[in-house]
Amino acid sequence: MDSDDIRVRIAPSPTGFFHVGSARTALYNWLFARHHNGKFILRVEDTDIARSSEKMIKVILDGLEWLGLNWDEEIYFQSKRLKIYESYMKMLIEKGRAYYCYCDPQALEKERQEAYKKKINWQYDRRCLKLSDAERAKKEKLKIPKAVRFLVPDKPIIYNDLIHGEIRREAKDVEDFVIMRHNNIPTYNLACVVDDHEMKISHVIRAVDHITNTPKQILLYNALGLSNPEFAHLPLILGEDKTKLSKRHGAVSLTWYKQQGFLCDALVNYLALLGWSPGDDQEIMKKNELINRFSLERINPANAVFDINKLEWMNQKYIMQLQQADFQKKVKPFIIKSHLMTEEEIKRKKQWYMNVCDLMQPRLKKLSDIDENGRYFFKDDFKHNMKILDKYLNPETLGLVKEFALDFEKIHPFEATKIEIKVRTYATVHNLKASKLIHPLRAFITGNAGGPPLFDTMELIGKERCVRRIQKIIDEYGEFSD
Repeated sequence: MDSDDIRVRIAPSPTGFFHVGSARTALYNWLFARHHNGKFILRVEDTDIARSSEKMIKVILDGLEWLGLNWDEEIYFQSKRLKIYESYMKMLIEKGRAYYCYCDPQALEKERQEAYKKKINWQYDRRCLKLSDAERAKKEKLKIPKAVRFLVPDKPIIYNDLIHGEIRREAKDVEDFVIMRHNNIPTYNLACVVDDHEMKISHVIRAVDHITNTPKQILLYNALGLSNPEFAHLPLILGEDKTKLSKRHGAVSLTWYKQQGFLCDALVNYLALLGWSPGDDQEIMKKNELINRFSLERINPANAVFDINKLEWMNQKYIMQLQQADFQKKVKPFIIKSHLMTEEEIKRKKQWYMNVCDLMQPRLKKLSDIDENGRYFFKDDFKHNMKILDKYLNPETLGLVKEFALDFEKIHPFEATKIEIKVRTYATVHNLKASKLIHPLRAFITGNAGGPPLFDTMELIGKERCVRRIQKIIDEYGEFSD
C-alpha cells in the first residue's frame, strides 16, 4: 500500500478522562502512521451531548500534545456532522437495509433484563419490521418517537483481524441493531463507519473491547456498497492482579502522570512496550527508533500487564539521561510546588541549587520524589526513618557521634573532602571502621540510610544545620537510649 493511502485515527469520546489505555491506542496509531509516512487523524466522538464536555476535550488534547502525538489535519467533531450521518441512514432505509422502530427503549430494556434473569438469550424480534403499512401509518400519525434499526442479513460475517487472525460471527448472534436513536443522534457503529469512510481511514487500530462492534460495522460497509478498512484490535491492558485496569492500577488521566513528574518520553516508551515488542531485549527506545521499528505484526494478542514499578524504573532511566540544565529546569516546578524553595531563592542560590540537582538527578524515579527523597537538603522538617534511626539510638553510638561533633565544628572550610578526611582520621585514631561513624551521621542528618554521597550532602546542607540536626537527635533520644 502506498504511503499516501495510509490513514489512521484516534477517536476518543470526551465523556471521561484520557487514560493510559486510550493513550496507548493513540500511540500505536501514531507510530503506524509515522512508520509508513501516512496520516494520523484526530476525531472527537462527542455525540453524547449530555456527557461530553469542553473540559474533557481539553484533557484529551493536552494529553496528546504532552506525549508529542501530533495529528495531521483539523480535528473532526462528530457533533458537527449529524446531517452527514442522517444522509447515510436514509440511504440504508431506501435500500431496504434498515427500518424504523417505534418500540419504547425502556420497555425493550425491561424485556432484556427479565430474559437475563431467566438465563434466556434475548434479541429484538423485528416486530416493527413486520408492521403493516396501516399500522406504520398510524404510528406516524400519532408521532410516536422512532429509532432506525439495521436489517442484519442471514449469513455469517467473516473477516481477517491483523492481530487475531480470522474472526467469524454468525448472523444469528447479531440482532438488528439501532443505527439512529429516537433523538436523531447516530449510534457509535453508524457514525464510526460513515466517518472512517469519509475520512478515507485505511486501518482501524483500536482496543479489543471494540471487536464485537466490527461485524456490525462490516455489515454497514457492505450494505452501503463501501470497502471496509483493515482492522487490528489491540490487547487489553490489565492490572498486576490480571484484572481490568482501574484507578488503583494506574488507569488515571494522563494529567496525573505529568503532575507526578513522569517524563513524556518515558511514558511513550513504556506504553509502546505494553503489547508490542521490537523483537529483542531492548527496552529504552526513543521516539524515532520506535517509529522505525514499529509494526502491527509484532503486537502480541495476549493481554498486557501495567506495572507502575516498571514505569518508574524506566522513568528514572530517562531522568538520568537528561542534560543537567534540562533536569534543573524540569524539576524546578516540583521544588516550588512542594515549597522547598521559591523562584527567588533558586535565583539567589543558583549554584547551590545546581549542586543539589546534580546529586539528586540519578536518585529520582519521578520528579515529584524530590520532596520525599531530597527534602533534607532544603528543610529541617523532614521525617526520619525510625526503623533506620533506631539502630543508632544506643549509648555507644550516640556518645561517639556527640564526641565527633565537637571536632566537627572545627572543619573549615566545610567542604566534602575536608569532612571526609576528618571522619576517616577520627575513625583511625579511635580504631574504628569509618562506617561506624558514617552510617549514624547519615541517619541523623538526612533521616535515612541511603542517598547521595554523604560528604557532598553534608557540604550542601552546611555546618550549622548538620550540627543542629545531630544535637537534636542527641537531645531527643539520648536519655532513652540505655
